Amino acid sequence: MADVSAARSRAGLFVTCLVDLWRPSVGFAAAKLIEAAGATVEVPRLQTCCGQPAYNAGDRATARALAISTMRAFQGFDYVVVPSGSCAAMLKIHYPELLSDDETLAREAREFGGRVFELTTFLAEVRGLKEVPGRFRGRVAYHDACSARRELGIGVAPRRLLAAVDGLTLAELGDAESCCGFGGLFSVKYGDISEAIVAKKAAAVVAAGVDLLVGPDLGCLLNIAGKLTRADAHVSCRHIAEVLSGELEEPPIGHSQHDA
Repeated sequence: MADVSAARSRAGLFVTCLVDLWRPSVGFAAAKLIEAAGATVEVPRLQTCCGQPAYNAGDRATARALAISTMRAFQGFDYVVVPSGSCAAMLKIHYPELLSDDETLAREAREFGGRVFELTTFLAEVRGLKEVPGRFRGRVAYHDACSARRELGIGVAPRRLLAAVDGLTLAELGDAESCCGFGGLFSVKYGDISEAIVAKKAAAVVAAGVDLLVGPDLGCLLNIAGKLTRADAHVSCRHIAEVLSGELEEPPIGHSQHDA
């Protein structure tokens, strides 16, 4: 883990495609939290996609080009912070494998991966953040997204941070670690299976009797929110950054301004 003093820490925020296109408020919330943790946050303009869709589809040439572009965009930063376990795992774990046939690039990818952190891990474990700006009166459950939990081993950090939110009561889902059925291209290629999986997840959310479901990955939350809406379940979904930062002005995920 990087040993960088607070006085000179520069954190580059990797925004992610879904946040940029669907929920920019998550990016602003993440930036607010990074600053609350004592680091200077910057958003490199040259960043694009992490390459995961191409990588999962077997288009290694495109994935490699995006990996190299991303590493170049974040040169010089002490940390690369990602509000998505899925994208963080791509940057941290899969880039070295993707570039393993070129020793120079592979070495660069390993060094780069050592600076990459999913947002809650960065806040709780790297920076030791104990107080958060957010306030929320209600009962909240956390969904363990697959990449965050299985690839990065994240589980304690987000719950520790949520417990610090004033007024928030943290509950556990009956199957918090089970998949939501999204899986990026999986939900497109195998729609019937995806629907069956998310139906179980939505049922567990309703059974938990919570006001709000939060998670670290926007893709998961969009999928779950869609199912909850179709089932007429009165449970809202938020990215964990929005709750921790108190940036809750936007409608819940899956709702439009008109719905609000």
